[in-house]
Amino acid sequence: MALYVLYESASGYGLFLAHGIDEIGQNTEAVRSSVSDLNRFGKVVKLAAFSPYESALDALNQCNAVSEGQMTDELRNFLELTLPKVKEGKKPKFSLGVAEPKLGSHIYEVTKIPCQSNEFVLELLRGVRLHFDRFIENLKPGDLEKAQLGLGHSYSRAKVKFNVNRVDNMVIQAIFLLDTLDKDINSFSMRVREWYSWHFPELVKIVNDNYLYAKVTKYVEDKSQLSEDKLSGLTDIVGDEDKAKEIIEAAKASMGQDLSPIDLINVKQFAQRVMDLAEYRKNLYEYLVAKMNDIAPNLAALIGEVVGARLISHAGSLTNLAKCPSSTLQILGAEKALFRALKTRGNTPKYGLIFHSSFIGRASARNKGRMARYLANKCSIASRIDCFLEKNTTAFGEKLREQVEERLDFYDKGVAPRKNIDVMKSAIETVDVKEDEPTATVNGDANGEPKTEK
Repeated sequence: MALYVLYESASGYGLFLAHGIDEIGQNTEAVRSSVSDLNRFGKVVKLAAFSPYESALDALNQCNAVSEGQMTDELRNFLELTLPKVKEGKKPKFSLGVAEPKLGSHIYEVTKIPCQSNEFVLELLRGVRLHFDRFIENLKPGDLEKAQLGLGHSYSRAKVKFNVNRVDNMVIQAIFLLDTLDKDINSFSMRVREWYSWHFPELVKIVNDNYLYAKVTKYVEDKSQLSEDKLSGLTDIVGDEDKAKEIIEAAKASMGQDLSPIDLINVKQFAQRVMDLAEYRKNLYEYLVAKMNDIAPNLAALIGEVVGARLISHAGSLTNLAKCPSSTLQILGAEKALFRALKTRGNTPKYGLIFHSSFIGRASARNKGRMARYLANKCSIASRIDCFLEKNTTAFGEKLREQVEERLDFYDKGVAPRKNIDVMKSAIETVDVKEDEPTATVNGDANGEPKTEK
């Protein structure tokens, strides 16, 4: 039986015929030893046909198809024109060796050309790859390397192409930074309180909020100069006239020590830095909410932007989160407790990061585990919808949230929840209705006819 070998190079498809090799003589070791010697290998393998790619774009399309195990029309035409005809009802007297088993299966399904992919064929292809530039006539030195380099870059770029609005890495970095900012702002706020308390210790008990304390510190500066003239400005900051009056009265009878002007300037600058960090933290949170609504709108609608972002960050990406079963998602973030429980044969944790969801807090103590399991199930569904659905919609997340609310009512009051299939049908109908919404008239064009847009 004749053996043809298909080689997909960076410049085109090559079809090679292996001479004098039958099934008994397919010695992998013999081929492996003869691969490096072109004289020996050239006697066994001969070029039967070569079909160059039309352009760099065509090369990229062919490469993508081969990597996915798909036969293109160009490859089919090339094989049908160069290989012997396969007659119906008769066993073919040849076979085609390919590197990718999936590609071989697709070729056989479409053309009925028998294909094989084994270690022997791979060794033949290794020899073809090594001496390919010698088999092709009129191939200039360096042409093949340039084609390989260009195709390699194009293929890599195509593989990493993505929608810039759905980059989950930005969410991961944002939630990490948000956690860091929370720690830093708390530490710096405590430092401001401790520093300014030497001058005005009574202010700590009056103003509890860290951000407001920093604003008041910057506004008051020297307590000895605080008078009724600053009442309106102080009221604007704290939002309460009685509290502003209390601060002024406390300043008059304060037991704190006086600070030099240079000390007050440093305290004021540090308070300003804390305020700037708090403002940046607020802007970063808004950015995170916006990104989550782009990347995982259903997960955000179900469990909240921050908890959803923490789940994505802990899993590594939205795709990794979508691959997790709901049982893994339920204890995501509680790995240490899980392995400690397995080691000590104790009780395994019921929840991890999803404990921060308001649903777990609202459930009674005996139902927290059930609620965590049910919520993890819905989060798993929402993450998969966000990962694989091309449309940006929150309909599924909102319906899943309604299901969780109904489950809470079921645990508390015994009200039977709706079935999952009915809720999903309702969500799909909602998405379809939004897509079919009638267009609204906006402005008239130059001919006086109305323009419309979605």
